[in-house]
Amino acid sequence: MSNPTNNSMLLKITEIHGRGRSLVSTQPLKAGQVVLQDSPILLYPATTPSKNGEFSNFCSNCFKILRVNTTNSNNLNSCPSCSHHALFCNPNCQNSALSGSHSTWVCQALNYIRYSSPNLPFLQDPDTQIQARFLVSAYNLAVTSPSNFQLLLSLQGEAPSIPNLQTQALHSFIASLSPPQSGFGFSPELTAALLAKDKQNAFGLMDDNSNSERTVRAYGIYPKASFFNHDCLPNACRFDYVDSRNSGGSAVPDNITNNTDIIIRVIHDVPEGREICLSYFPVTWNYLERQTRLKDDYGFECDCDRCKVEVNWKEEDDNSGTGMEPDNDEAMEGSDEDANEADNDFPHAYFFVKYVCDGDNCGGTLAPLPPSQDGSPSDVLECNVCGRLRKGDDMDGDNENDEDGDMLEG
Repeated sequence: MSNPTNNSMLLKITEIHGRGRSLVSTQPLKAGQVVLQDSPILLYPATTPSKNGEFSNFCSNCFKILRVNTTNSNNLNSCPSCSHHALFCNPNCQNSALSGSHSTWVCQALNYIRYSSPNLPFLQDPDTQIQARFLVSAYNLAVTSPSNFQLLLSLQGEAPSIPNLQTQALHSFIASLSPPQSGFGFSPELTAALLAKDKQNAFGLMDDNSNSERTVRAYGIYPKASFFNHDCLPNACRFDYVDSRNSGGSAVPDNITNNTDIIIRVIHDVPEGREICLSYFPVTWNYLERQTRLKDDYGFECDCDRCKVEVNWKEEDDNSGTGMEPDNDEAMEGSDEDANEADNDFPHAYFFVKYVCDGDNCGGTLAPLPPSQDGSPSDVLECNVCGRLRKGDDMDGDNENDEDGDMLEG
């Protein structure tokens, strides 16, 4: 990848000791500045429709919400082979899918996964079903777009030299579906390699935040965004606009023509030469949750500045769900002496005050809207989870006396 952005050379790939390939700013970046817009080379559904015949909630191509009465799908376009199991929001999505991501083989394979899972013990696990759907999409990609399949194989993620029993079972299952022939071959080792790439590089496209539990509607492989390393106190965050408007009312930016693109914006001003990092999960997770996820899914232990502070916390002080000690908010509202003491215990408390959404059941990360064309910073922050907009007083991150801004109507 020679150019990790598709508008300017704002980032470059650099090897950083202990972190591998990293994305570093080539110039000073302003709060809210877009540093990457990336399109997926592979999308696959996180769930399948239930067997009682109810309609899918999402378009099977672009994954927009299908706003229809579940007793009437006459205004939707369906797959001619699987009827209501795969629905499309318009004829263009239908034609695109039938010639690519929802080929005849994919259609048959997904239906087989759907109907056979109760009879195959290893497929009864939801995570295994997701892996099976990924493999179907990946092996289909090898035929429909060999160049993107090769790009997928070039991403980070090392498989064990000998595939484990779970991988062998999945490979045998995919083999029973008679995958289409491609120039890349078909072997347990290739299946293991693909699963490793998916585990370390897939991004979840989330459902809205109207309920207490957010769910993933689809997973995507974004090759350029995969270069971002993790930090538990990130200086950038990801936005997606799968639907024309999200639950907070924020409209899709004008320059996004592909609704499944993801946008990476910096949260605050970033100097030249600084690594740009995302958080691989909600920043509100506590130390133990973060370390467990990073070790299990990505194979490393985090020693970022935040973790170096929180590793010494008592377990009872690390269970609030926000990563903040219970008394820090009170200390910040008290005397300067109390505030300084809180800062010593939790020096990143200001990040949570300013850049973590306080909406109900949210906890998303806030980033300013992009600067205006003349470079003037925006004083409005957008949540990357619920989409709500909040008025902010200071975007440079230097004024630690700012109060929470008011929420704006979308």
